[in-house]
Amino acid sequence: MKLLLDTCTVIWATMSPSALSRDALELIADEANEILVSAASAWEIATKVRLGRLPGAEKLERNFLDVMDAAGYSLLSIDAAAALRTGRLVADHRDPFDRMIAAQALALDVPVLSPDAQLEVFGVRRLW
Repeated sequence: MKLLLDTCTVIWATMSPSALSRDALELIADEANEILVSAASAWEIATKVRLGRLPGAEKLERNFLDVMDAAGYSLLSIDAAAALRTGRLVADHRDPFDRMIAAQALALDVPVLSPDAQLEVFGVRRLW
């Protein structure tokens, strides 16, 4: 199964796995699953580190590509089609990073692995 990680899930999976739910840990550890990470998560982590809103994640931000590669995660790029889908989502949710992750999940028809129930306003399947 393909799974798209929400940004907080990426952070916890790489820095603090004990923060993940048991189901999330099992899904990520299952080698039969393909774990996807959006470029939106890289953007969000870099932005929050720069603003000082993600203390302790400086090393993750600095080594993001290597960390994702070592974990075996597949990166999703943001292209014009994804940007248009994101902008067209009709839901009262202002977080641009969540909007992009939701749009990519919908386009790929994959669930999002996230503790954030607010993602469901976009109609995504959420696992946790």
